[in-house]
Amino acid sequence: MELNLWEMLIRSTFAFFAILLLARIIGKKQISQLTFFHYVTGITFGSIAAEISAQVETPFLDGLISLIWWTVLTILVSLVSLKSKKARVLFDDKPMIVIQNGIILNDHLKKARLHTDELAMLLREQSIFSFDEVLHAVFETNGNLSVMKKPLARTATKEDVHVSAPAPQYLPTELVSDGQVIYENLDKLQLTEEWLLKKLSKKNFHDVEGIYYVQILENGSFYISLKNASPPS
Repeated sequence: MELNLWEMLIRSTFAFFAILLLARIIGKKQISQLTFFHYVTGITFGSIAAEISAQVETPFLDGLISLIWWTVLTILVSLVSLKSKKARVLFDDKPMIVIQNGIILNDHLKKARLHTDELAMLLREQSIFSFDEVLHAVFETNGNLSVMKKPLARTATKEDVHVSAPAPQYLPTELVSDGQVIYENLDKLQLTEEWLLKKLSKKNFHDVEGIYYVQILENGSFYISLKNASPPS
């Protein structure tokens, strides 16, 4: 059995620093927002690096080219996803409401390939043991469950301080993204574009082209972020 000690050490060292550099170029999203696409990308990225460092039969430059090209493709997909909502849905899917107004949406559970036992487990991970506590739940693209509790089930509830607790009027929902109205979300909330534009006009926004993001909040008010807005100094 032939031992190529120095060759393996050199290959592993170069592969280590190559993957370190390329991982920095790809960015933090690989770790902080691990969607299925990024999960597969990360596994493949590591597999190519392992092939370079551990397989003598694999030409080093060939493996390095594959690693670099995989990085380029990942960055291109990320850039396209930033510019196009349709691309984001294609590569990462989209969040899915699985509980709405306290009702489990069976059809949505099936589309998300979840059953009620898994849904209950995801709720227990957030210390929620009763479905009755949940007003809305959204199954995110990274596999996490985002939950809005019913008002009286939240920490420091209105009930504790003897204040009335009206049910939220809306589930906080994206209505404008990068200057584009999200008609699908308006339809889900039974709202119209005319209604949205009228509300924005009252806040001195007469079109949506200069707006980066609009979210309707529980009480019907808006969170608005403008394009190229600078943070307060």
